Amino acid sequence: MEVVIVPDAKAGGELIAEAMAQLLGRKPDALLGVATGSTPLPIYAALVAKVRAGAVDASRARIAQLDEYVGLPAEHPESYRSVLRREVLEPLGIEMDAFIGPDGTAEDVQGACEAYDAALAEAGGVDLQLLGIGTDGHIGFNEPCSSLASRTRIKTLTEQTRVDNARFFDGDIEQVPHHVITQGIGTILEARHLVLLATGEGKADAVAATVEGPVAAVCPASALQLHPHATVVVDEAAASKLKLADYFRHTYVNKPEWQGI
Repeated sequence: MEVVIVPDAKAGGELIAEAMAQLLGRKPDALLGVATGSTPLPIYAALVAKVRAGAVDASRARIAQLDEYVGLPAEHPESYRSVLRREVLEPLGIEMDAFIGPDGTAEDVQGACEAYDAALAEAGGVDLQLLGIGTDGHIGFNEPCSSLASRTRIKTLTEQTRVDNARFFDGDIEQVPHHVITQGIGTILEARHLVLLATGEGKADAVAATVEGPVAAVCPASALQLHPHATVVVDEAAASKLKLADYFRHTYVNKPEWQGI
């Protein structure tokens, strides 16, 4: 696992966007796994800026979804499909027919989960998967003690998560679905390159457990240690609990420039 410590979220976004741009230069139809939430927004902003400046063409890229609410119509403004259309596809000039996501409205939810895993495989697999991390070490909606071999599946949201997400639903928790479909940890680990961005002091303990702790289901993100190409990009605040922070800084500064991240 490579750990890159950057000054702030903007710098992290620019670094990761450059890696995505280089990938699209090599493989214009790359399948990019994307996440919702506030953490990846600097990445999307930096990549959009590159597209608008003519530095990269993202029009042939394909987009894969990390998770989705169950029971929320796809056209609902707070479905993750709608959020990603607004924040990623439209700004990058990518058509919706290049989007792959689970069907959160399916009557057979388990069947929809299995179909999504199959669709990812049929598409050739995810080339680069963006991830955020929760303060408890969760990735996607794989909460602590999720199986490290788990596949795409339905998960029940905790009451706290529903309270937190109510701000997107006019402050009404009753509008927040109780369930989500999420890529499992085993599914996530099949992507060719995993890139996790974490910012803020509130993520410091989770980052330390992910990078320097044991591989354990109690910290789902620690499974990234098992991946052959995993990159963790953190700002100074999120890196504040890392015992090997100086080592990570040294190795990144002195690595061959052609390696990228």
